[in-house]
Amino acid sequence: MKDDQDNLILTEKISLEMSDQYLGLIIFNRPKEMNPLNWATVEALRAVLERFSNSKDIRVIAFTGAGKAFSAGGDLKAYQKLYRDEEAFRGFLQAFRSLNDAIASAKQPVIALVNGHCVAGGLELMLACDFAYAGQSAKIGDGHANFGQMGGAGSNVRLPRSILPPKARELLFTGKLLTADEACEWGLVNKVVPDDQLMDAGLEFANMVAPKSPLGISIIKEVCNKGLDMRLEDALQLEIEKVVHYCTHNHDSYEGLLAFSEKRKPKFEGR
Repeated sequence: MKDDQDNLILTEKISLEMSDQYLGLIIFNRPKEMNPLNWATVEALRAVLERFSNSKDIRVIAFTGAGKAFSAGGDLKAYQKLYRDEEAFRGFLQAFRSLNDAIASAKQPVIALVNGHCVAGGLELMLACDFAYAGQSAKIGDGHANFGQMGGAGSNVRLPRSILPPKARELLFTGKLLTADEACEWGLVNKVVPDDQLMDAGLEFANMVAPKSPLGISIIKEVCNKGLDMRLEDALQLEIEKVVHYCTHNHDSYEGLLAFSEKRKPKFEGR
């Protein structure tokens, strides 16, 4: 395990079933403070995310928290000082937004393994991920309204795009936290597992994705994400252009067809 930025986060490459491929694990590492996402942590996360995203042997990236929380969000005590400097506060929010944008646009699938509380900034980071699995004891919600705050790194925008808008407003206006099962019912998380099986579930997911074409998966992710912000007809045209280019210009598409005809497993190239 490798330390990053004075132990604000920890990173690890976990071998998958195919020996030359890895799950890139990023762990928030301030458990006593419930893993707050302050400016230094956001910058450290952005640096390691870029390193993982550009690695050809990492097929899936996962976030989780050390201790009993995924992340309880920003450091409210630090905000008392930060609020006195408008430009600094704007800079922090831009940095946090940039991190979440980088998560959403990473080449690999990104999964949040939510252990314990996932609130405010923690929720905003989770919403930027492609998937979320939750431990049974997880508590998930926005929470900003409980302290007279509002989210500035995506909760007011990504949450209504992730679940039904009335449900999103309910979470934003009340500040309530959902249980893991409720979050799954609302569509915030994909799967709920016993707390002690959360990492195993993440590895199981990674092992399902790893054998697929890395280039194909990255293009599927790109079209899914960009298509959400486009008119339907424009999104459908984007899909055609991406698929035509991928299928007619890349090894993996031809290899998949050949492997099917030869009744063997395909051997895909990296990105």
